[in-house]
Formats: sequence, C-alpha cells, structure tokens
Amino acid sequence: MMVTWIVAAALIIFAQYATRQVKAVPEGAQNFWEWLVEGLYKFLEDIIGHDLVKRTFWFFATIFIFILFCNWFGLIPGVGTIGWNVTYADGTHEFRPLLRGANADLNMTFAMAMIFFACWVYWALKVNGPGGFILHLFGPKGDTTGLLKILMVFVVFMVGILEVVSILFRPVSLSFRLFGNVYAGESMLEAMQHVVPSLAWLIPIPFYFLEVLVGLVQALVFMLLTAVFTLLICTHEEGEHPAHNNH
Repeated sequence: MMVTWIVAAALIIFAQYATRQVKAVPEGAQNFWEWLVEGLYKFLEDIIGHDLVKRTFWFFATIFIFILFCNWFGLIPGVGTIGWNVTYADGTHEFRPLLRGANADLNMTFAMAMIFFACWVYWALKVNGPGGFILHLFGPKGDTTGLLKILMVFVVFMVGILEVVSILFRPVSLSFRLFGNVYAGESMLEAMQHVVPSLAWLIPIPFYFLEVLVGLVQALVFMLLTAVFTLLICTHEEGEHPAHNNH
C-alpha cells in the first residue's frame, strides 16, 4: 500500500508540475507528458476505434502508467531488501521488507482486475443495453433454417455458457499474469545475488535491465488485454445495432 501511495502521489505531482503552465510549444516535463498521453491515445485509437477510445481512454491510460511505474519502482535498490527480521513463537524467522513491489502482491493485481471488470460490465451495458448484452452472448449467429437452425440455437447457447465462464475468469487470469511475472522477476534477481556471493553486485545487472523491459511489457499487456476485451463486447456485427445512441 505504501508503494502504491508513493507512486500515485509522484504521478499526480509530476502531472500537476508538467501542466501548471501549459505552453503552445511544449518543452521539458510538459513535452514528455504530452508525448506519453498523445502516444497512448493514438495507439489505443488504432486498436479499439475513435468512438470507444474517447469513452475509455481515461481508464486504459491510467492503468498503463500506474502499472508501469509501480513495476519500475519495485526495481529501485532497497525496495524488498530493506526491512527487519521477525521471530515467531516456534522459533522460526521471517524477513519483512519495509517496501515491496506493488504488483508482486496478488491483492493489488486482483484489485485492478476487478476494477476493470466493473468498468467492462458498465461499458457493455451502456453500449448494448441489458437485452443486447445477453443477445451478444447467446444470440444466434448467421442465417440458418429448419433443423440446422434448432441445432445452431443449442450450439450457440453452449458457446454462450463457455463465454460467460471465460468472462468471469478474466479477472483471475489478468491478476495472476501480472503478479506472476513481476513476482518471478523479483525472485530471479534475488536468486542471482546468491549464485556467486562475491559477485552479488555484478551478476544481477543484466537481469535487472531485463526486468526494466519486462515491467514495460507487462503494463502494455495488461492494457492491451483489457482494451481488446472491451472492444469485443462493444463491437457489433454487420446488421446489429447498439441499444443506445452513444453520440
């Protein structure tokens, strides 16, 4: 929690600093912030479309920037290594770090995945309406007649059940994917320090820079998966019409 507060506060302060005196020709911090936001906007617009990105960009940009800097903050020397030892009544010992990488905790990644799930349900209902949402999952696909149509109704219903299970499982897969990669990276860096104790300062360095790249990739993967999941439920096949006019 302390790491998330530190990262969030740093991002807010930097954003306020970068935009306190907005110039027509950006420079310095304003230039970096505009480059980051505009780059993300155009990137997402190419993937999910102009209309959808206007409605959802606030979430996807926030989640990407927050995950990225939480991942990188966890690589700062001292995070996860400065702390104290705790002795339990049975005589066992445990090291408790003062600060831990935010995304190396499953509670954090699962919380972000559940927030996305709540937003996903809201966007899906807003675009499709309750009836359209159910029809999107269980509605018949294609034009069939006779016995084949009856068979297709059964097949589509079973596919819809599988789709519901898949949707409910998404928060779990999203949270474990991010948590697993970040936690494994931290564990690998720690393990590399003990391969040759006399070279504990040298051996982890290549893996350290690898984790910088992994932190970026995992933030990008989380954002892309959530964006694609949203696109799939908000996209209508030819001939379908959304329940609400969103313009």
